Amino acid sequence: MFNKLVIQIISNSIAIYIAAQVVSGFYFTEENSFVSLLTAGFIFGLINFFIKPVLKLISAPIIFFTIGLFTIVINIAMLLLLDYFVEELVITGFWAAFWGMIVISAVNIFIGTLSKK
Repeated sequence: MFNKLVIQIISNSIAIYIAAQVVSGFYFTEENSFVSLLTAGFIFGLINFFIKPVLKLISAPIIFFTIGLFTIVINIAMLLLLDYFVEELVITGFWAAFWGMIVISAVNIFIGTLSKK
C-alpha cells in the first residue's frame, strides 16, 4: 500500500516535470526544486483520489452519453484545480491544460506498467 502511494507521487511528479518541459503554456516555475515537484505530485494524487471519483459519479450520465469523452473534461478540471493549489504551476489556457493532461496521463500509464513488473 505504502509503496503504491510513493510510486504514484513520484510518477505524478515526473509527469508534471515532463509536461512542463514539453507543453507550451504549461510551466513549473521552480525549475530545480525537487521538493516542490514532489509536493505537486502529492497534491495531484490527493485530488485524483478524493475529488475525481466524486465528479465521475456525479457526471456518470454525461460520461455515458458522450461515450466516455467527458472524462477528458474531468481530467482537465483536475489539472486546473492543481494549478489553483500549487503556486509554482502555471497553466495558461485550455489547450495547455489539454496537452498537459495528455502528457501526464501517458507518463502515468507508462510508469504504472513499469512498476507492475
